Amino acid sequence: MSVATRVIPCLDVAAGRVVKGVNFQGLRDQGDPVELARRYYEQGADEVTFLDVTATVDDRATMYDVVTATAEQVFIPLTVGGGVRSTEDVARLLGSGADKIGVNSAAIARPALIDEIADRFGAQVCVLSLDVKRASGTASGFVVTTHGGRTATGIDALDWAREAIERGAGELLVNSIDADGTRQGFDLELVGLMRELSTVPVIASGGAGAIEHFAPAIHAGADAVLAASVFHSGEITVGDIKHALQAEGVTTR
Repeated sequence: MSVATRVIPCLDVAAGRVVKGVNFQGLRDQGDPVELARRYYEQGADEVTFLDVTATVDDRATMYDVVTATAEQVFIPLTVGGGVRSTEDVARLLGSGADKIGVNSAAIARPALIDEIADRFGAQVCVLSLDVKRASGTASGFVVTTHGGRTATGIDALDWAREAIERGAGELLVNSIDADGTRQGFDLELVGLMRELSTVPVIASGGAGAIEHFAPAIHAGADAVLAASVFHSGEITVGDIKHALQAEGVTTR
């Protein structure tokens, strides 16, 4: 597990622009991904996550040119997800400047993809991106979704996380679709359940809207906190979050 908590801005990208909505719907333009990534790097971000949120829905590949341009401006780890279906996609993204690769829909459709990525590139490259909704039909009360949260799978989120770790996922990016964009705080119950089962780092995502939302996610078990809209709006900086976490006794980089 990470000794220091990581603060990770997320760039949700569609058609070459950063976008943000509520519960993955009603996407609004937030700016240029390269400019925003550079801003967050200069603010002290530990990593940047780049998610092509319509790649799977549109059935096309991630925009490699945007990844390359971002990597040329940002000298911290860059995680890229969206439209990754094969180890060839992973190799091309790594060659374009990505450090880690997020998989979601394609891994649910074909779980062996996780094994293949971990075997070829190492577990540290493979990030399982979980878009999770509350659902009454599963043992845990949480189900994984695909296609940017649009399609519920019926698969228990905790069972899927366990299987993915066994297959070689090196990190869990746990995004609450219910909380996403609401700015009401992270789903602490979900974070805690993932922490209990996980032997790899857990990144909490979805729902951050104020400085005071971040420390509870860490105390619930997250190794890193990820947010988008609060950073894009400029109302909170990465430095603000780190200072607030330190005041709560959380070690940051």
